This record gives sequence, C-alpha cells and structure tokens, in this order.
Amino acid sequence: MPEGDTVWRQARDLRKVLEGQVLTSSDFRVPAYATLDLAGSTLTSVQSRGKHLLMYVAGLVIHSHLSMEGHWDIYPVSATGRAARWRRPAFTARAVLTTAQATAVGFSLGTLEVLPEALVSEAVGHLGPDLLGADWDAGLALHNLLDRPERAVGLALLDQRNLAGIGNVYRNDLCFLGGVHPARPVSEVPNLPRMVDLAKRLLEANKDRSGRSTTGGPARGEAAAWVYGLAGKPCKRCGATIRYATLADPDFPVRAARDIYWCPRCQPD
Repeated sequence: MPEGDTVWRQARDLRKVLEGQVLTSSDFRVPAYATLDLAGSTLTSVQSRGKHLLMYVAGLVIHSHLSMEGHWDIYPVSATGRAARWRRPAFTARAVLTTAQATAVGFSLGTLEVLPEALVSEAVGHLGPDLLGADWDAGLALHNLLDRPERAVGLALLDQRNLAGIGNVYRNDLCFLGGVHPARPVSEVPNLPRMVDLAKRLLEANKDRSGRSTTGGPARGEAAAWVYGLAGKPCKRCGATIRYATLADPDFPVRAARDIYWCPRCQPD
C-alpha cells in the first residue's frame, strides 16, 4: 500500500533515471493529455510531496498520485533503443516517459494531470508538512492536529492537510504505539507530540527499505506490524485478540470507510 515512504522511494528512483535527461518520447494515456508531446524537453526535477509525485519539465508539472494500487516502474533501454518488457499489463499504463537510457511507466495511477508550473500549488498546496520533506515542521503538524481536538485521532492522522505521508498502515500502528483507540478524540491522546515524533521516525526508518516494518522486526508477514491486518491474532504486547472495524470520515463522505485494527487491552475505547 503506497504511503509516504513508498512515494519517497519512487521519487528517488525516478530521479536517478529522469532528472536532467531529455525525453525522447512521452505518452499520456488519459484523454485530457492524449495529444501532449514532451519529446525533446528536459525533465529538470522529480519531487515527492507526501503521497504525491511531481515531475518538472518544460514549464509544466506532471502530477501523479499512486492512490491504492499505483506504481511507477523503470525499464532500461538497450543500445538499439528497445525498452525491456513491462512487468504489468499495458492497459493499466497511464503515462510513459522515455529517455535514451530508460523508460518510466506509471501504472494504475489514482491521479494523473499535467499542470503549468505556476499552478502546482493547486495540486499540493493544501498539504500539511511532509514527514519526509525538507519542509518538515513538527510544531506545525502538532498545531494542525490540535486545531480540531474533538476529531478522532485515527481520522486526523490520515488527513494529509494536517501532516503529509501517513497512510492506513502507519495510522493503525501509531495508534497502537500511542495506546489509543483510533476513534478516540485527539484531545484524549496522552502524548500527542510523541506520536508525531514517532510518525517521523517510522517513515524515516522505512524510506530506504523495500519492505515496511513498524515493529523493528522483519519487513514481511505478521512480524512487520503491531496491529494492522492482524485481526483475530494475539497482540504482540499483551496477548489479547486484535479487533477490526471500519472508520468513516465525515469530512470526506464520498470516501469509503477505512479499516482500523486495535488491541482492546492496550487501546481501550
């Protein structure tokens, strides 16, 4: 599941093959940009902003969001100009950017748009401080969370307007580590500054790993998480059975309720 650490790695990998390179071809497989041709333009920068990817080229910004299943794959281009065979179905490709050395393909992207550089704030200006960004400001993140003390902490942590980069895996395990049920109000979190600091440390610890672990253990299977995805399993801390439910966000009524997991003993509701 793409979260801030996944997107940070995507930007790092794309930067290695695209930044400073001239595009030999571009192919945007969405109707609004089907005729856009960026061949001959230099891609000057690749940046991550929370869960968003920004690629700067010819006064434009290619803005993508991975959503639940999106991914950018990179394929080497041979000396004869042939790119390697794609590992994902071609019909899921939404953007194809090619240089003399590599092809980057964006598959199953939740969002893909090409904006004038001057309008990039319309895409990401609403985001709070980025947990993995140069603009990280723990004080501002804390202020944003406390601005609505009555809101469920599990909803506040997922709201990218407060702080950018936390997804459902981190949200659930941060609530476990903070000893609070995800539906408890922000005002009832015993040590909110610690939770914000822990969010930063967890994403930093995982940003260079191919797998994610919130426990410090192996980044795979049940050992990788405290409670996320472990409904019906014993709590690693106390042995109680981990529970599962969904939590809807009144701020975003069109979005589906998201999964929550918690230990009833370590996180009383």
